[in-house]
Amino acid sequence: QVQLVESGGGLVQPGGSLRLSCAASGSIFSIKGMAWYRQAPGKERELVAELISGNSPNYADSLKGRFTISRDNAKNTVYLQMNSLKPEDTAVYYCHAVERRGIDLYNYWGQGTQVTVSS
Repeated sequence: QVQLVESGGGLVQPGGSLRLSCAASGSIFSIKGMAWYRQAPGKERELVAELISGNSPNYADSLKGRFTISRDNAKNTVYLQMNSLKPEDTAVYYCHAVERRGIDLYNYWGQGTQVTVSS
């Protein structure tokens, strides 16, 4: 079992920066990958960035160069650094983790944190 707690959302002006945090607890040793998704009103949830063990970070093409995903293993926390924010980045951002138990994979989601980019 894995629990994810997100923080760091809020209101920011266009061009500003924000860092989201996702703290994981539970079966930390079994987490094989973590990711950030977002969902804007009336839109489908989309992948923002992912960090899978043994692989380089993967980003949505439109976000490369502005967003950075990182993981602090000592703190069991994954971050999403968001720079040069645009109004279209406004969405609820969700943390996601994949746990491996034997040959089975389990998905976990954070509660979501609102990011609003507006002047």
